[in-house]
Amino acid sequence: MPAPLSVDLREQILTAYQAKAGSQRQLAERFKVSLSFIRDLLRHYREMGSVQPKPHGGGAVAKVGNAQLPIVEALVQKQPNALLSELCDRFAAQTGVEVSVSTMQRVVSQLKFSVKKNADCLPTSYATGQSFALCFPILEFHSRPTQFSVH
Repeated sequence: MPAPLSVDLREQILTAYQAKAGSQRQLAERFKVSLSFIRDLLRHYREMGSVQPKPHGGGAVAKVGNAQLPIVEALVQKQPNALLSELCDRFAAQTGVEVSVSTMQRVVSQLKFSVKKNADCLPTSYATGQSFALCFPILEFHSRPTQFSVH
């Protein structure tokens, strides 16, 4: 959403309207704003006595806040090879808050962890105890009709 128009411009519009420098439609054209902005500005001025823009309305509240970050961190450290969907399920079981895989990815990235996203990766280990994942990509073959042209 764009930033609110400046208070200076709002005051100029109000001054011009009070000086009867034109109709609302003419003022909208003159100041390059919409007619609805002029109407809303004048209504706001009548009701509040000010041309200050309204404060920002806020936004969506995060499902996983700073208080829940240690929970996610413990889940990842308990099973570092867990899939994001598994972390979502465990987080929901522990907190009662269901989150999407993309939300869990953002939280895990915020904690500077990385987890598997692909269920086709199978964890294995070397004889030395080092672990890694073998990933078998799923290949899809699509048949395309061949086009022949006869001249």
